[in-house]
Amino acid sequence: MAAATGRKLVIVESPAKAKKIGEFLGKDYDVDASVGHIRDLPTPSEMPADMKKGPYGKFAVDVNNGFDAYYVVDPDKKKKVSELKRLLKGADELLLATDEDREGEAIAWHLLEVLKPKVPVKRMVFHEITKEAIQRAAHETRDLDTRLVDAQETRRILDRLYGYEVSPVLWRKVRQGLSAGRVQSVATRMVVERERLRMAFRSASYWDVEGEFAPESAAGQAFTARLTGVDGRRVASGRDFKDDGTLKADNVVHLDEAAATAIAISVTAADVSVTSVAEKPYTRRPSAPFTTSTLQQEASRKLRMSSKNAMRVAQRLYENGYITYMRTDSTTLSESALTAARGQARDLYGAEYVPDAPRRYEKKVKNAQEAHEAIRPAGDRFRTPAQVAGELRGEEFALYELVWKRTVASQMADARGSTATVRLGATLSDGRTVEFSASGTVITFRGFLAAYEEGRDEETLARSAQEAEERRLPKLSEGVALDVLRAEADGHETSPPARYTEATLVKAMEEKGIGRPSTYAATVGTIQDRGYVRNRGSALIPTWLAFAVTRLLEEHFSTLVDYDFTASMEEDLDQIAGGQRERVEWLERFYFGDEAQSVEGLRHLVDDLGEIDAREISTIPIGDGMVVRVGRYGPYVEEVVPEGVDPATGEVTDGALVEGAGKPRRATITDDLAPDEMTPAKARELLEAAADDGRVLGQDPETGRDIIAKSGRYGPYVTEVLPEELAAKKGKAKVKPRTASLFKDMDLATIDLETALRLLSLPRVVGTDPESGDDITAQNGRYGPYLKKGTDSRSLQSEPQLFTITLEEALAIYAQPKQRGRAAAAALKELGEDPASGKPVVVKDGRFGPYVTDGETNATLRKDDDPDAITPARGFELLAEKRAKGPTTRKRTTRKTTKKTAKKTAKKATKKSST
Repeated sequence: MAAATGRKLVIVESPAKAKKIGEFLGKDYDVDASVGHIRDLPTPSEMPADMKKGPYGKFAVDVNNGFDAYYVVDPDKKKKVSELKRLLKGADELLLATDEDREGEAIAWHLLEVLKPKVPVKRMVFHEITKEAIQRAAHETRDLDTRLVDAQETRRILDRLYGYEVSPVLWRKVRQGLSAGRVQSVATRMVVERERLRMAFRSASYWDVEGEFAPESAAGQAFTARLTGVDGRRVASGRDFKDDGTLKADNVVHLDEAAATAIAISVTAADVSVTSVAEKPYTRRPSAPFTTSTLQQEASRKLRMSSKNAMRVAQRLYENGYITYMRTDSTTLSESALTAARGQARDLYGAEYVPDAPRRYEKKVKNAQEAHEAIRPAGDRFRTPAQVAGELRGEEFALYELVWKRTVASQMADARGSTATVRLGATLSDGRTVEFSASGTVITFRGFLAAYEEGRDEETLARSAQEAEERRLPKLSEGVALDVLRAEADGHETSPPARYTEATLVKAMEEKGIGRPSTYAATVGTIQDRGYVRNRGSALIPTWLAFAVTRLLEEHFSTLVDYDFTASMEEDLDQIAGGQRERVEWLERFYFGDEAQSVEGLRHLVDDLGEIDAREISTIPIGDGMVVRVGRYGPYVEEVVPEGVDPATGEVTDGALVEGAGKPRRATITDDLAPDEMTPAKARELLEAAADDGRVLGQDPETGRDIIAKSGRYGPYVTEVLPEELAAKKGKAKVKPRTASLFKDMDLATIDLETALRLLSLPRVVGTDPESGDDITAQNGRYGPYLKKGTDSRSLQSEPQLFTITLEEALAIYAQPKQRGRAAAAALKELGEDPASGKPVVVKDGRFGPYVTDGETNATLRKDDDPDAITPARGFELLAEKRAKGPTTRKRTTRKTTKKTAKKTAKKATKKSST
């Protein structure tokens, strides 16, 4: 028996966390990291040969024997497991200090199964990495929670069964290589459904009148009011219209331009007076401290971070002891945190800004998971942003500041004020009565707004709400006569439902009970990585592929993408974690079904695939005899009913000539076209352009080859037709035809041979650098036109420069210091010399949005900053803030991909016993 050493081995997930915790625990502790999971369910190709034909061969799970799971140590982790075993030999006690959630508990269980320790094992848990918290956790340990392990392993097995049964259906019926997932497929459906609403939406126009009024002989107290009623009936606004453009009810007045203009003209000559004044108190309460979901939403709104990036930054802040654990759906603050937040609010803003009693927030989201604490600054005394400014940079500082502000503000007093609503009345010359109304809010005590204000998702609503809160009306009383300074008819169009952003999709998933804090960011990232959703700015747009996959799942696996069913599965997993349900019984019901309750299991759902019409599933009608089909090489539009034929009856209209009967016209759909933009008119436009697809422009006088213009998935282009003997060559001897994309200002229908040959001549040799002897070439690339000399590339401002730039101009560009990224783009606005650097400051449009720069320091504009209206003072302020924060440091990471192998796995694989 080994002699007692008095040493304790602590195992955490990440090296960064291990380093920090090691500093707090002292010399009697060895702290090491497992670097995440050490083992998982293998894929069929990774299974040992003798296991592939057995009950574990299909899923690595024996579905007929209590859903027993077969786990193997990842080949990349075998060395790490050996290191941990070596450290364990010299320890008298093992402390498993992985995160205190289901996944962390499962990692601890896997470590226990693989390491097989012969010394006492304890579970060490904490929500923040501070000296006090870590030392307290090392002495206040507990046992492994097998209920949390069961819940996590059930989730893992559930996801394996779902993915391995449903994904092959997509391969056979839609496209090879697609994937389905319990949460990702439902999230994809949410994005598709929103786009369907936009496609079905029909805009409606409506008009009203905006007037500017002032008390008689008091033009300095002018205010604006909007027409709200005519003859006692309310004037229709955007909320009164259905998505098909019709009115929801008949009890409103729908004004057109002529009617609104007539009222505006009449009002200017009418006697207007105040008919009522109402004033009521205004109170606004602070938002709760951050959960995972709300942190991702605010980071998206205020910092323009993706969900995945926000969680990556939050992970670093947690591991380095700046914030508490970042995967939580609890809004609770500990007593010490409440004291710290209230104390800082009192010190920074004054006693009147702190309520008498601490604010306690109850979570109202469906299916709240095991209670952790809310995300807040770490420690019993919070460090202010100023105190960490020397340690944190860039995104880390910005996110810490966001967490600190939200936490402190959550314990501050309400913002208070008053809201006044004024109604004005007038009788027009034709006898009609009209009513105008105006509202304004005056905040008399800012309360928590002094520290923090939550962002809003809809920019228009956010702007109007902010204007209302900052609007002050003059003191008025009933019967006061008013002068009409101005009255103008104002036209509006109803807007389709807004597309999801990452922030609003996470919010909607949380409200529906779909997914959990640890999965939100991964789910949003997955549906983008798999090609189901793409970004346009911050908006999430579904691809046509997502339409096809969603339709198949809705029609043949409706239960699996049902929102309530998916949420109920999360509830069931919660019950397994709480010990109220037994995992094997639940998995059997999910996979095999329950005849007594007429519940069909997953296995039976995938049995009969013959009735799934693959062509029909991948067809999306868009109206007027036009459909979009998802083909092997991408989406295309097809005219199934030729123009001139009634789609409903098939009758040919008088005088219509139907050509090419039986041969439908088709056209490729480019990736930049959103589904709601694919109208029948747009489809015809693409079909007309496709009629010219492959149009021969002429022959290249040098080679004699045909030059043709085509429309491809990535836009229009020109190419040459190779002779058959060259086109037939393959492998290393294969000859690629010259190809060039059209410039942005060129049209496929009008391009001629001369222009095509110029495009195909690129890259063009501009000349030779007299100093280096290197050729300078002008060429077009993925990110626009540029010059290239050796390995040195410089951006050009426009595509036509590729043909016109001279050697002298190119040398002048190379004589300038090289600018990073999009710095070579033309300035949107000049702001003058920066008082700090003395260099000219300009506004530019960058890859991640508009920014100001003096050539050395770049500062991104905030959401409220208008690039066209920004003042020099504001630009200088942003640069000063950026300099104060210092440069953003980015750690370079090297991704190591190791091919998994099944060699010798049988001996080292471990198997989980059925429970």
